[in-house]
Amino acid sequence: MRTITIEGQLRTEKGKQATRQLRSEEKVPGVIYGGAKEVNFSAPATSFKTLVYTPDFQLAEVKVDGNSYKCILKDLQFDKVTDELIHVDLLELVEDKKVIATIPIKFTGASKGVKDGGKLITKMKALKVKTYPKYLKENIEVDLTELELNGNVRVEDVKAENYEILNSPRIPIASVVLTRQLKQEEAGAAPAAGAAPAAAAAPAAAKPAAGGKK
Repeated sequence: MRTITIEGQLRTEKGKQATRQLRSEEKVPGVIYGGAKEVNFSAPATSFKTLVYTPDFQLAEVKVDGNSYKCILKDLQFDKVTDELIHVDLLELVEDKKVIATIPIKFTGASKGVKDGGKLITKMKALKVKTYPKYLKENIEVDLTELELNGNVRVEDVKAENYEILNSPRIPIASVVLTRQLKQEEAGAAPAAGAAPAAAAAPAAAKPAAGGKK
């Protein structure tokens, strides 16, 4: 798994004034928690780009004051006006302590339903899991090969060894739906079966009118 290295400095001063000073130096304040102690640090905004602006799941190795902390990204704050990154929360990975992480889904296989003319709709991009740090990986593979027309793959169908999946089991992850063309073909075939009864009903409706002229 890819690891991003971030060189930071200990942050001793807190408050709005200290934060404004960091921003003027194009630095971002951050906190590392989950380990033996909480670490307040700052680092150049540019050093967070490859960690923050990506859909990939990555590790961060933060080096501060001679110490190194292996972490995962937990939370971000952006300026409401400029949309610039203004704060980062990281969770330190401790070998014998389970962590909760959001792992991207990687879809594999060619769906039967798509081969039959359906359209694949993906409804989830990631799963929230609980596991030990050594089992963290870049993605969770979900095989769509057996997914048929009007079928769903749900959270409960995912088999991920060493992971406790925290999402609701019945939530659909991906579906194959009928395309407009298939719906039109089905609609075109349906009236043919029901045409005879409709035609037979027409003369019956006309009889009372004829009787009224006598």
